[in-house]
Amino acid sequence: MKNNDFKNRTIKQLRTKLNVNKLISIALIIVLALLTAFSIYGLIAKDNVQIFIALFAVACTSWSFIPLPFDFIKEIKSELKLRENTN
Repeated sequence: MKNNDFKNRTIKQLRTKLNVNKLISIALIIVLALLTAFSIYGLIAKDNVQIFIALFAVACTSWSFIPLPFDFIKEIKSELKLRENTN
């Protein structure tokens, strides 16, 4: 998101967006951890390994989405801190 978009929002909207991004990041981490654990379990315990190899590949590549919400959180926090310093 562009920094100009943050400047057009109120402090309440920024805090709400911050909480939403925190929840999204926590949910994403939990879902990816479960998918990774499930695929590793399937690789070890089940006979049809091809499906679990594909699931494991999806899980590993999906971990690259984790930094996105944290970047937004960092930008929102810096904008909130900037507004607190100017007031």
